[in-house]
Amino acid sequence: MLDTSTVEQIMIKRAEKRARRREFFRNSGGLGVGLIAGVALSACGSDNEAVAQSNAPTDPEILNFALNLEYLEAQFYQFAAFGNGLPADLLAGAGTQGAVRGGRAVAFKDPVVAQYAREIAGDELQHVRFLRAALGTSAVAQPAIDIDGASPASAFSNAARAAGLIGPGQAFDPYSSDENFLLGAYIFEDVGVTAYKGASPLIQNKTFLEAAAGILAAEAYHAGLVRTVLYGKGLATPALRTATVAISDARDSLDGSSDVDQGIVGTADVSNIVPLDDNGIAFSRTPGDVLNIVYLTKESVTQGGFFPNGVNGALNLSSAYA
Repeated sequence: MLDTSTVEQIMIKRAEKRARRREFFRNSGGLGVGLIAGVALSACGSDNEAVAQSNAPTDPEILNFALNLEYLEAQFYQFAAFGNGLPADLLAGAGTQGAVRGGRAVAFKDPVVAQYAREIAGDELQHVRFLRAALGTSAVAQPAIDIDGASPASAFSNAARAAGLIGPGQAFDPYSSDENFLLGAYIFEDVGVTAYKGASPLIQNKTFLEAAAGILAAEAYHAGLVRTVLYGKGLATPALRTATVAISDARDSLDGSSDVDQGIVGTADVSNIVPLDDNGIAFSRTPGDVLNIVYLTKESVTQGGFFPNGVNGALNLSSAYA
């Protein structure tokens, strides 16, 4: 686990770089823009490669973006598995600390699903602890989070409505059944995997990169577990399988024109537990794309959905898509 002095040294070295960075890049979720610029200049043999690299977010900014997502996942699983949220000593930090709206224990009927929920809850708690320790005094506070399951206006209800799972005025409650809990988890897990995959190429410090790779692996295990259980239950409940496809399509509709998201059923009605491209490689999302999904919007905004007041940190703007 990294100590505060290590992170502070890295941040001091990058202070001049951050000062030169244009305001557009500091406030945008366009992590991919900096990456594309760097690749283009490198391909042309430009001497301005350092300038392109300076447009990319710093390691602490990337890890803080990840920390916001971990807060969301950890709170959801903590409430679902144990009926309470994260401890108070893991919530304070830079930026505005927010409260959690909603969340309660699931009365699991399947003991296997209950155990999975407890296991993932423990993992996500440790992710929050680790990232906060690694970032030290630069760690952002938990922002306001909406994981309510009772209101038709909640983030879960709006996400389910966008996927066509519920109608106007109805609420989607991820705490009401094993199946609804799995669908709620399914919304988050695939997004977390693609977020870490997209950010990892831009992390400069090898210690941070190794840590991010480790969390990416854990999130991938979680996503695979959730997708596997959903597929198994969906064999007996076709409506559940249909719901997973609808959620996948809804995510895809928010994060750009490319069709990259995949449900748990592939062609010829076979399983699709691991969503990959033609080369067998998992796909990536930029922070802007990730925020489109968790903000539940195709617009360029700084708040909404599961983060009603936005995330804390420099990477807080979703991408605009027609």
